[in-house]
Amino acid sequence: MSNRALLEVIALDAEDAVAAQAGGADRLEVVTDMAADGLTPSPKTVAEIGSAVDIPMRVMLRVADGFAAGDIDVLVEKAHEMRAEGADEFVLGFLDRDGHADLVAVERLVAELNGCRWTFHRAIDRAVDREVLRKHLADLPGLDTYLTAGAATGVDDGIPTLLAEAARTEQPGYEARILVGGGLRLDHLPRLKEAGIDAFHIGGAARPAGWSGPVDTAAVREWRQAIDG
Repeated sequence: MSNRALLEVIALDAEDAVAAQAGGADRLEVVTDMAADGLTPSPKTVAEIGSAVDIPMRVMLRVADGFAAGDIDVLVEKAHEMRAEGADEFVLGFLDRDGHADLVAVERLVAELNGCRWTFHRAIDRAVDREVLRKHLADLPGLDTYLTAGAATGVDDGIPTLLAEAARTEQPGYEARILVGGGLRLDHLPRLKEAGIDAFHIGGAARPAGWSGPVDTAAVREWRQAIDG
């Protein structure tokens, strides 16, 4: 098995997925509606991507903009729909009105995933206390990744936090992999890699024409080469 660093690319459809894999992506985050920062895609999209590529995909479980869970029954239904189409890895993350992890919603949804691996997404960057959030989530089954920029405003401001957390990977609550995304640029990579961070997430950076255009294989390949270099 390859030990190379992970490159995850946002895919909105099968065309994106094919281009991302061709450029060297290791995994996809599958979403819809980037105007709302990424919501749960349709079962059809998940099925089409699963048929088009052979790299893993993590499917977003989120039904409204923001970081409140909303109707948990709807989220559970979405999870069942995605599982029926073959999805077995997911992305989720909810905060309560006080800015702490919404453990009621997260635990209910994780129970429905029945051991599937999942990422807690950038809600961590809006939490009132990142360390408390990590400790509250630490023992949930399947959690293996935090998608984070280190700050709500993006990687530029979050690098000190990312480096500090990377140095704590042996401590309780910090075992999950750090997947850096949110304003990530190529010039951030050397410092992050030097700290031992080995997972990177891109969305708009893979789309030179913006979100109205598809993933560009050459753009993904540039990231792949920079990460490997």
